[in-house]
Amino acid sequence: MPRIHPTAVVDPAAEIAEDVVIGAYSMVGPDVRIGAGTEIGPHCMVDGHTTIGRDNRFYRYCSIGGMPQDKKYAGEPTRLVIGDRNTVREFVTLNTGTVQDGGVTTLGSDNWIMAYVHVAHDCHVGDNVILANGVQLGGHVRVGDWAILGGLTGVHQFSRIGAHSMTGGNSSLMQDMPPYVLGAGNPCRPHGINTEGLRRRGFSPAAISALRDAYKLIYRRGLTLEEARAGMRARQQAEPGVADALQVLIDFLDVAGRGIIRA
Repeated sequence: MPRIHPTAVVDPAAEIAEDVVIGAYSMVGPDVRIGAGTEIGPHCMVDGHTTIGRDNRFYRYCSIGGMPQDKKYAGEPTRLVIGDRNTVREFVTLNTGTVQDGGVTTLGSDNWIMAYVHVAHDCHVGDNVILANGVQLGGHVRVGDWAILGGLTGVHQFSRIGAHSMTGGNSSLMQDMPPYVLGAGNPCRPHGINTEGLRRRGFSPAAISALRDAYKLIYRRGLTLEEARAGMRARQQAEPGVADALQVLIDFLDVAGRGIIRA
């Protein structure tokens, strides 16, 4: 049986796995599903059409599955879908989606979401992401796998943050942040690639070298994005071993988006 504190209020229609823990004074709504091994701390609200996977841990005072902060929202049954093994710290807010987008907000697996983070409607956060204290994601933001956003980073709605990228604290992202790039400032500006993070994740020296050169193509040589992409494709032909790493960057740049951050 789930371990539900006597002061918690859990709607009987909610689907709760056998070993879920729900802390004191927490509330769980009727359209919630919680997977095995997940712990909901005290004073949490979990409502909306929310699906939570396995082995997640939500600390006290989280608000999970609240309705979107969007004036167009009219009570449609939009969703929040959360993967497995996420750590979600105090006062985090994760909102459901809107019908103007896909109707769903997603948080992948193995993420570390620190205190006071806000993930707005229709955001899609990948896997192994770190959102440090006070990160604020506007609606419809996309965050790639392994990205790290420093404390108090603010992200404009509809922006994209590429895989393996990283921002410094207090950064303001008004445009898209390409994969692998280090950025900081208000507005956020590029400062090279995330070399140390890539080493830790097993990228080869050849791949890191290719990504450094790709960064120079984008930011240092006065090329158009099409010319930079052409240079990367030539590198892929010459060095097949680095092709996959470069393809992540090329695919990101192939989408117009809001335009990429600039030096």
